[in-house]
Amino acid sequence: MLILATVAVYFLVLMALSRLTARRSDNETFFRANRRSPWYMVAFGMVGASISGITFVSVPGMVMKTDMTYIQTCIGFIFGYFAVAFVLLPVYYRYNLTTIYSYLDRRLGHRSYKTGAAFFLLSKLTGSALKFYVVCLVMHDFVLRPMGIPFGVTASVLVLLIWLYTRRGGIKTLVWTDTFQTLCMFGALALILYNVSEGLGMTLPEAFRAAAGDSHSRIFVFDNWQTTQNFWKQFCSGIFIVVVMTGLDQDMMQKNLTCKTLRDAQKDVCSYGFAFVPANLLFLSLGVLLMLLARKEGIALPQSGDDLLPMFAATGSMGTGVVVLFTIGVVAASFSTADSAMTALTTSVCVDLFERADDERLRRRVHLGMAVAFVLFIILFRIVNSTSLIDAIYVLVSYTYGPLLGMFAYALFTRRTVCDKAVPYIAVASPLLCFAIDKTASTVWNYQFGYELLMLNGALTFAGMFFIQDGNKGKA
Repeated sequence: MLILATVAVYFLVLMALSRLTARRSDNETFFRANRRSPWYMVAFGMVGASISGITFVSVPGMVMKTDMTYIQTCIGFIFGYFAVAFVLLPVYYRYNLTTIYSYLDRRLGHRSYKTGAAFFLLSKLTGSALKFYVVCLVMHDFVLRPMGIPFGVTASVLVLLIWLYTRRGGIKTLVWTDTFQTLCMFGALALILYNVSEGLGMTLPEAFRAAAGDSHSRIFVFDNWQTTQNFWKQFCSGIFIVVVMTGLDQDMMQKNLTCKTLRDAQKDVCSYGFAFVPANLLFLSLGVLLMLLARKEGIALPQSGDDLLPMFAATGSMGTGVVVLFTIGVVAASFSTADSAMTALTTSVCVDLFERADDERLRRRVHLGMAVAFVLFIILFRIVNSTSLIDAIYVLVSYTYGPLLGMFAYALFTRRTVCDKAVPYIAVASPLLCFAIDKTASTVWNYQFGYELLMLNGALTFAGMFFIQDGNKGKA
């Protein structure tokens, strides 16, 4: 009941923000917030939108198997955000785009445009459902399942809450609700760290020194090229993950494109790009401290790292205050990811697939349809999931975002056109070939691909498009 009350109060605040920001809204408000968003509000909110519920739950548990090596990827993120700010944003602002995939139509052709939008829709719907699955799982397993409520009902109710506060204001509402949700998420994280430190009988500075001195605080791996934790693999992958998951993702870019000017958008992207190293250091430090607390109290560690934080927080073993904080943190992180994804998917379907940006009736229907699709994908993932959540998402991104990386790279860095009707076949063949290479490398050479699958996939798409170019000069 405490968790349910926390979610109810949290939702009421979101509805109040929605009501304040959605007055006199139309499709221009829903899709682009009338291009009047303050850059610093977008930047702060984007931190919460990028750090999903899956980060809140999974990253602390990553230290159990890979120590703090995830920071190597986060360092790569910084350089990826600079690439987005100074390579991609100028193109998007030059053409005054509502969806970023419209650029492919201008540069490569209509089928390339539709292919890029289709890959985004598949990737974002699947990836966002995977991320939102976390909060559904926590709410169901620790609260609603003991009450006899089916998982499908849990997922449906939570998605319904998101649909209710985003259905009118769209992206304009999200700029403000994301700011509130980011504040809640980091407030909850800070207070949970404080509670864990007290459980260890330490002050916060003493707890961080203990975490830094633990064997699981290892960050850098330079001596093993075969492991997926090698620094250069993680660093380069971090750059390309940001380029595709932010720069080539309508969900992430839609908020950045609501800034008044290109300069404001660049300040926004660079500002929140620097936030990920300290933010993830806090999450990973929490994981180390939880392991120390388990050792102190004689508690066996869970088999899955995804269960480390919920084992302490959601079960109430650290007191009701931590239950409330954990709930706020997971819900804030998950809602800020899912609400923007639902809005971006609605935008892409209306603008890219139906090409009817001014039809408000269509937009409302598509938005409801996206909510239904979310529920179906979440239930499907509940049935088939068998791997670590965060790795599942990044592997999925490597296969589905790779063609987008190759298409945009070809459009931006060459001046030639392409055989437009062949692009869909190249975009489908590249992930399949990438999968075959991955399995062959693992079997024959005992080489384990990590997040660098994304770069391989993009390179295969680029090479395929270069091979089918028609030889004419294209538009820059």
